[in-house]
Amino acid sequence: MTADPYAAATASAASLARLTGQREHQAAVVLGSGWAPAANALGRADAEIPLSELGGFPEPGVAGHVPAVRSIGIGPLRVLVFLGRTHLYEGHPASAVVHGVRTAVAAGCGVIVLTNAAGGIRAGLRPGQPVLISDQLNLTGQSPVAGPPPPDGYPARFTDLSDLYAARLRSIARTADPGLAEGVYAALPGPHYETPAEIRMLRAAGADLVGMSTALEAIAARHLGAEVLGISLVTNIAAGLSDEPLDHAGVLAAGQRAATSMGALLAEILPQVR
Repeated sequence: MTADPYAAATASAASLARLTGQREHQAAVVLGSGWAPAANALGRADAEIPLSELGGFPEPGVAGHVPAVRSIGIGPLRVLVFLGRTHLYEGHPASAVVHGVRTAVAAGCGVIVLTNAAGGIRAGLRPGQPVLISDQLNLTGQSPVAGPPPPDGYPARFTDLSDLYAARLRSIARTADPGLAEGVYAALPGPHYETPAEIRMLRAAGADLVGMSTALEAIAARHLGAEVLGISLVTNIAAGLSDEPLDHAGVLAAGQRAATSMGALLAEILPQVR
């Protein structure tokens, strides 16, 4: 990453426009662990670009995350679909974790859809269930707008998160699927899973879901003025709330089983978000 992460995102967006042949994209989707097959349900890609060709993207090193982005026409929108993401626990700084989101906004995206695999904390949530994120607890100890202030021309770093997960977009999602649950997502740095005591703490703090991504990306997108929609796929019941052991292979398997239906849900939501 360059010393100026905003300049790096602008450069990546310019490479994206050149390689896809698209001057602008209107929305972006970041797919979570095991969600990559959902991209096929969104339609035929007009271009698929390795992230290594865009500059500024660290190579994803976690199973279930593909280092590529697709350009897809969905209804009236030109949509970027990131087939994976990088995480803090891989040793990357916050600026690298949010580089994809900043690139998407620089490419013209006014709507950012963030998906993830999550553990279910609230009673009644079940594996395979999609849940709209209504709010978040950023417990990573980091912020993408910390450090030097943004350059001239960018919003101040003191970002208002009152409507972090846009009510307008959540209303569109509920129209597409009236049965969608909503919940508060807690982001921890990982990569280890939480202890039962930590899950009890999170539940007492108001968390319904827990994971290791999304929160920093949401803050970065909102800082740049984009609307954010978050959807978690419950892939397991959180630690101490069931007798099932937790492992990444199980998370990926749950994500892959639900990927096609998640893609169909996104395909119904996305044409309405503009």
